[in-house]
Formats: sequence, structure tokens, C-alpha cells
Amino acid sequence: MATPAQWIAGARPRTLPAAVSPVLVGTGAAAAIDRADLGLALLALVVSLALQVGVNYSNDYSDGIRGTDHERVGPIRLVGQRLATAKNVKLMAFLFFGLAGLAGLALCALSDTLGLIWVGVLCVLAAWFYTGGKNPYGYRGLGEVFVFVFFGLVATLGTLYTQAHRLTAPGLLGAYGVGALATAILVANNLRDRPMDAKVGKHTLAVKLGDARTRALFVFLTTTAVAAGAACALWAPWTLLCLGALALAIPQVMRVQAGATGRDLIPVLSGTGVTQLLYAVLLTVGLWLGR
Repeated sequence: MATPAQWIAGARPRTLPAAVSPVLVGTGAAAAIDRADLGLALLALVVSLALQVGVNYSNDYSDGIRGTDHERVGPIRLVGQRLATAKNVKLMAFLFFGLAGLAGLALCALSDTLGLIWVGVLCVLAAWFYTGGKNPYGYRGLGEVFVFVFFGLVATLGTLYTQAHRLTAPGLLGAYGVGALATAILVANNLRDRPMDAKVGKHTLAVKLGDARTRALFVFLTTTAVAAGAACALWAPWTLLCLGALALAIPQVMRVQAGATGRDLIPVLSGTGVTQLLYAVLLTVGLWLGR
């Protein structure tokens, strides 16, 4: 039976900046037009965090029962390493999906955006079928699309819309930046796992693109994310603060370009997560100051 510490590790806490960042930026974009609501932002944060943890447990369950998680580098796999039963990991995933659903219903009701309920349903379905079901799209090279859309565009713009009831140009640019960095985290993860994924028939985008083009994609996502944040200066000059994230982004880009593989890519994963969080904080502060 897994210990509490192993359950926490199985939730992959290092991925949580990808859930916090879009809520920060969406709230900052709402603040830029004097429509920020911290109560609604907190509910959006619960939704985003619960979905992220639910996805992580869901992936652990689905990869574990398929036998694709037995020889991986990185965080523990509850099912793959037989630390917990597949049934219990699946139950944990659905508990967090349920929490996300309840918080999402409250968010839509309190913000008078009940039409977004269907977006929430789509988020949960997309989270499950990422690696779940008979034909998971994460095994067909579409995982990066899921992360960019749902942990970038949907999470950021959904946060903005529930508070402001409209979208803005800085919000759209910030959503791109957050989504690009979240996607860069997954790209680094799949680059690390590429040899094993190819061996077990898991056709991630990294497997499809190959080593060199996957590294180029990581660099493209990281650099264009910062550029999108800087472009917000056309509306709020203080958003140039986000360029400070380059101090953390550049070392990750250099490691990837230098050809890091296997365990040497683990610092890139955590470093890109911290980069995304710093980027989101600085961009949010810039948007808030630009009111």
C-alpha cells in the first residue's frame, strides 16, 4: 500500500505551476480592466489544480495498466511500480475530477457564466482520454495540443471571462505564453521518455518528430512565450517585467540545445515549471500595475 508521501509524489507536485499560472494571468488580465474578483479567482484555482492532479493520477493509472510505465526515469509511478492498486489510483483520479467539477459549477453559477459548464465537461473528458480509453490521443502525438489548449487558452481565458465577461488582447497573449510554457514542460518530459516510449509503442510527438526537431520545438515554445508576454506592453508597459523570466528560461534552453538526455532532463522539467510560474507572476504584476 502506498504511503501518504508516495501518494503526494504520485500527484506530481512539480507540475502544479502549470495549473497556477493560467489563473494568475487570467486574473491579471481582468485586473487590467478593473474587473478582477479574487473570490472567483480562488474558485478557478481550485478547478485548475484539481484537474491537474486528476490528469496526473489518470495518466499514472492508464500508463500503468498498459505496462508503459515500468522502466521510466523521473517521478514514481504508483501503478507501474506496484505501489498502489490500479483501482485506487483510478478512484483518486475521479475524486479530483469530481472536485474540479463541483468547483467549476460554483464558479459558473457565481459568475453568471453557466454556458461555460460545457467547457468544463469537455475539460474533464479531454483529461481522461489523454491516456485513458481504448485509443488515447496522448499516444498519437496530440498531448501537446491538449496541454496548450486546456492549460493555456481555456484555463487563462476562462479565468478572465468569468471575472470580466469578455476577452482582451493582453489576455489572449498571456494565454498563449502560459500555454506555450506548459507545453514546453510536456515536450521536455516526452523528450526524456522518447527512447522508452518508442520501444513500447507510445507515439508521442517527441517520438514522431525525432530528437533534433523536439529540441527545436522546446526552444520555439519558450522563446515565443516570453515574446508574447512582452507584446502585452503595447497595452500595459509594465508587462515588460516578464522578461525577467529569461533569467530562468535561458539555462533550460541551453541544456536542451546541448543535448541533455534521460535524467539530465529532469532539471529542465522543474526549471521550466519555475520559469512558467515566475513568468506568470511578473506578467500578472505588470497587468495589475497597468490598470
